[in-house]
Amino acid sequence: MISLDTTSIFAAILTLLYIALSINVIRMRFKHQVGLGDLGKIEVLKAIRVHGNFGEYIPLALILMAFYEINGGSEQYLMGFGIALILSRLAHAFGLSKSHKTSLPRAIGTLLLFGVLITLSVLLLIQ
Repeated sequence: MISLDTTSIFAAILTLLYIALSINVIRMRFKHQVGLGDLGKIEVLKAIRVHGNFGEYIPLALILMAFYEINGGSEQYLMGFGIALILSRLAHAFGLSKSHKTSLPRAIGTLLLFGVLITLSVLLLIQ
């Protein structure tokens, strides 16, 4: 039987974070009375992009983690990847929520995410 225990834990945690980001978009839409799009409201746009960026990258990261785990990858590496993904999205969300310009937390979040994606991709190719 194939077990994805570690990936499942991180999928659950990241799903809860995704729901929190979704609620933040809804909150911003209500606050600024925006039903569709962002109507030029920077707070709404930032919330939409934090949520959208998460939805664009995290599913791929979880798929790579699942493949790595199925192929017998290191449990310690998987834990590290999962923790790094959570930290990357928190840093990205914090950085973008504070400024719509570039910021150190946003850059760290992006680099950490890309590091996980690249490392998992290379490990899978080596396996």
